[in-house]
Amino acid sequence: MTERYFFCGIGGSGMLPLAAILRAQGARVAGSDRSLDAGRLAPKFDYLKSLGISLSPQDGSGLGEGTTLVTSAAVEETIPDVVRARELNLPHLTRPQLLANLLNAAQTSVAVGGTSGKSTVTGMIGWILHDMRRQPTVMNGAVMKNFVAPSAPFASALVGDPELFVSEVDESDGSISLYRPTVAVLGNISLDHKEMDELRSLFAAFLARASKAVVNLDDPETRAISEAIREPIGYGFDSPGATLVGRKLELLPNGVRFAVEAAGEHHQVELAVPGRHNAMNALAALGAIHALGLPLGEAAASLSRFAGLKRRLETVGTAGGVTVIDDFAHNPDKIAATLATLTAQPGRLLIMFQPHGYGPIAKMGQELAETFAKGMREGDRLYLPDAVYQGGTVDKSRGSDWLAQAIRDAGGQADHIPERDAIGKALLAEALPGDRIAILGARDDTLSDFAAELVAGLG
Repeated sequence: MTERYFFCGIGGSGMLPLAAILRAQGARVAGSDRSLDAGRLAPKFDYLKSLGISLSPQDGSGLGEGTTLVTSAAVEETIPDVVRARELNLPHLTRPQLLANLLNAAQTSVAVGGTSGKSTVTGMIGWILHDMRRQPTVMNGAVMKNFVAPSAPFASALVGDPELFVSEVDESDGSISLYRPTVAVLGNISLDHKEMDELRSLFAAFLARASKAVVNLDDPETRAISEAIREPIGYGFDSPGATLVGRKLELLPNGVRFAVEAAGEHHQVELAVPGRHNAMNALAALGAIHALGLPLGEAAASLSRFAGLKRRLETVGTAGGVTVIDDFAHNPDKIAATLATLTAQPGRLLIMFQPHGYGPIAKMGQELAETFAKGMREGDRLYLPDAVYQGGTVDKSRGSDWLAQAIRDAGGQADHIPERDAIGKALLAEALPGDRIAILGARDDTLSDFAAELVAGLG
């Protein structure tokens, strides 16, 4: 009998690719989303329909007997779909539980964890394996440009052999404890969703469950964890004892170049994505390929054809001498990497950062403030709209006004303008030839539309 799944919140960045994978594997898939009900993000939902996925209002009407409900962390127990599933006594899986079922069932699996860079490393590994004709199935939280086509504009999943499964895995809700991969990759650990002690414990157990662990030895937190792991595959630019060593790093305007050494081999790596953090991401991906026993030289050559991910330092367009960049940076680590990459090149930065919730400001607001104050240069400008709010009960005592003041107190510059449209007008009025406008934030697909509108406005 064909399996049936109903995804509540199917438009989410972690839900859409999982729904696409199950549909391609022959399951019957349906779903609902509050953005669909509100008439937003039509292209994404048109794409899902093109895959043969039926969509319903989020009112419980799409659920019937014999269906498994799948929900993300953003879905509350009071939503009608969840209530209806309880009434019908339907099986209910969270998104991580379903993903873990697929990953753990695969003969060979690679799970990519860490605070920052997961999506990029997953995309790199998926592209290398695809380019080496290994036909992986890849589950990503971001659109992989190498796999975008007219028929697949939202290519955050690649459907291939279910026995070779590559996925990023998230620690934010503790669900990283569900995964038992062949190869576990850990890029870094820093403050984001949980306290540091809990993160150390979760990631150490994640590595211990894998057959092989690939670990960033340049990050002090992951290096400390690796010391308790049997025969880890370490990588880094500055770390003695690493299995894969990066050397002669060159930061280029639109990419990076470096050499990788492993087991007596030397290979040149050239990337078309910029920043030191992307060189580290490439080393992580090469570490995973090495752990799988595949040729490192071929993998290094494949990376030169890696096109990057949507919303990862993505140049949306240039008009009137001003370039607009769209980026997913939302925690201190990601923002620091983005600012380091952008400020390494000439041209004033005009930044809009939209906090991805009130909770994140409460949890890491001081670190965010210090990161912006330290990472921006004299003359760069920062605008903060109100934080993303998608309903529910949340403490709003710390908002973007508080964060702007905290940035100023830390020695930086920031303006809080509640309405995003008003910030758009301010950016267009202020931008001069040679400037770059950077749109930063997460959990809001309309940020990309906003960036595209700015390019049109500049033109």
